[in-house]
Amino acid sequence: MAKLIELEWRKLDQKKVIGEVMVYWVIIMFLPTFFFKVIFTDDMAFMGFTESYASALQLMVPIQMGFVLFGASMINHVFIEEYKNKTMSLSFGYPISRKKLLMAKVLFIFLAVFLCTLISFVLSGITTYVIDQIFDVIHGQPTMEDIMAYTTKSIIYSVVVALISFVPLFLFGLWKRAVIPTVICAVFLAQFPNFTGLLHITLNTDMLYAVMSLIGLVSVYLSVAKVNQLGDI
Repeated sequence: MAKLIELEWRKLDQKKVIGEVMVYWVIIMFLPTFFFKVIFTDDMAFMGFTESYASALQLMVPIQMGFVLFGASMINHVFIEEYKNKTMSLSFGYPISRKKLLMAKVLFIFLAVFLCTLISFVLSGITTYVIDQIFDVIHGQPTMEDIMAYTTKSIIYSVVVALISFVPLFLFGLWKRAVIPTVICAVFLAQFPNFTGLLHITLNTDMLYAVMSLIGLVSVYLSVAKVNQLGDI
């Protein structure tokens, strides 16, 4: 399985993917302080985020949801482009079961999104702290408890983001093989928790993420279970 995962990486346009990830990292790691310093400055409804590092960390998770879009991009590179380029049928010609091959592709995407999101959490945390020391954006200093909580959340929500990114896999990635609907679905998933707030709909955010993660797992299950019925082209 490890060799199959490595093969998926080698088949990609690596410079393009790395460049895309770096754009995500650069944008996302400066977003928290941008919101604190520019967007939330005069908005009493959001000023609570700057009261302490514990409060500020609540903003980190919604921002990192942007990597769901990276997941959609990976679905495009790993699945949709291979179907359109007719290389998927060549892959299915290997003396390996289709289900195992598809699971290798899924694990590759999961690891890519998980690791990139985790690194983004680290970069965002470091950048936010450094900028705060210069401009005094957040009141107080981070405690060891804050750091431990952030570390735990970083790992858990990196897994969550990776699972949510699979929601469009079965319907739009393998069945319809459509790039634009895949991306639109990812944008909706990344912003859905924000939409509920704007519409004044009270939902438990953690429960919402859990449900979306479960849908992602269902999408993966259907993709693996139905791969033989979906055809090669």
